[in-house]
Amino acid sequence: MSAVNRKFEGLIRGLRPCQIAVIGDVMLDHYVKGNADRLSPEAPIQVLDVTDEFQMPGGAANVAMKVVGLESKVRMVGLIGADQAAVDLQALLATHPHVRDSLVADASRSTTVKTRFIAHNQQLLRVDRERRAIPGEEVRAKLAEAARDAAAAADAVILEDYGKGVLCAEVIAAALEGARRKGVPVVVDPAGRDYRRYAGSTVLTPNLKEASMAAERPITDMESLEAAGRLLVEQTGGAMAITREAEGISLFRRQQANGPIVHTHVPTVPVAVFDVTGAGDAVAATLAIALAAGTEMVDACALANLAGRAVVRQFGVGTISPAHLIAEANSDSAERMVKLADLASARQRAREVKQAGGKVVFTNGCFDILHYGHAYLLQFARSQGDFLVLGLNTDSSVQRFKGPSRPYVSEEQRAYMLSLYPFIDLIVFFDEDTPLNLIKAIRPDVLVKGGDYTPETVVGRDVVESYGGKVAICPRLEGLSTTDLVRKIKDEEL
Repeated sequence: MSAVNRKFEGLIRGLRPCQIAVIGDVMLDHYVKGNADRLSPEAPIQVLDVTDEFQMPGGAANVAMKVVGLESKVRMVGLIGADQAAVDLQALLATHPHVRDSLVADASRSTTVKTRFIAHNQQLLRVDRERRAIPGEEVRAKLAEAARDAAAAADAVILEDYGKGVLCAEVIAAALEGARRKGVPVVVDPAGRDYRRYAGSTVLTPNLKEASMAAERPITDMESLEAAGRLLVEQTGGAMAITREAEGISLFRRQQANGPIVHTHVPTVPVAVFDVTGAGDAVAATLAIALAAGTEMVDACALANLAGRAVVRQFGVGTISPAHLIAEANSDSAERMVKLADLASARQRAREVKQAGGKVVFTNGCFDILHYGHAYLLQFARSQGDFLVLGLNTDSSVQRFKGPSRPYVSEEQRAYMLSLYPFIDLIVFFDEDTPLNLIKAIRPDVLVKGGDYTPETVVGRDVVESYGGKVAICPRLEGLSTTDLVRKIKDEEL
């Protein structure tokens, strides 16, 4: 088993059973399955010959099921009507001994029901029965009291907002008050345009579309994503874990009070997607449990990526368990998911290597259009010690250094390609003109640069040598550079 897999397994086994308060819009998911092999003579529509019909907890109640699957307990707070769907939903929840039902009944509205008609594992139609409105004053008071009590008794809180009206101002405030009283993290799966109402939560998990809507700007590239993420952190004061499907999670946060907003990309690896239903619920549940166990935010997002990947491989809302997470962690693609780290995580990883008697090596660069010279340098660097940290220039840093036409390859794609190299242990983006601050944080035993440098011209040499480290210069391979390659390609095109 590799060091990466061991780290993931250690994180997963560290997810101790805990108490999670799930507060939000509960639903009843109704599935009608069958065969659709003919068209109706009455209209140009398919005829569904029903072969099976069943119900499952949905919405916030499905998040509760994900929490239970990860071997933790739930107190479920939500709103139901006085109808058969409410009876059915409570009966389903009652079959799970680790779920405590604190649902509030409102006779003036119906329980939200989503009916999906499915043939050959494809949805033909979805019919929603719901009411999107904030409940009356008396019901709001009951929900707020239940939310405050649940949060104050929990190890972490999940606010699951589908915009049906349960997470109104009073209920959100009560949940946050209970969480503050206990000193526990709050994970929000948000809805709507105004994220200011979630201010005081620990982390929000919008997808790209939701983040774009809340930031009131289109997200079309890394620059617009950065702008949206930073704006939403400013508005809420909490971290923003923007889920990006096959691209993983972009985490924006302040690591210290009043400190700068840092963007950390937590990558995943694309898998065959069978059904995306329930993936966001798995992310929220896993993130909350991981934070409750004291897992660092970046690592918690990496585990949430595993949960999302495990669920999209399944039809329907899917199931999740520690075994699912371990299976994903042991897949070949998991090797590449934990190599990207922020500054704080990289500092801690380097410290752990040194404490275990290992030697940390550092090198840096743009690595735009990878070629043999890059691989040669990186293999040389790894040979100088036991753990290679690569400082990778961000796109904006490259542009300042090499001009507006560079890089040719985006930072995400460069990081992904570099993560495939087995001799790289950790990749850390830096946005400054030099990696000096990164070198000061990592405190490598060996600082490596290519042969076009001399020891005297290497940035950070005095820092590394001040505590007994050394600089190593990799022999230069002539005629190998990205610029030369691009020039040769252009010449041949002419």
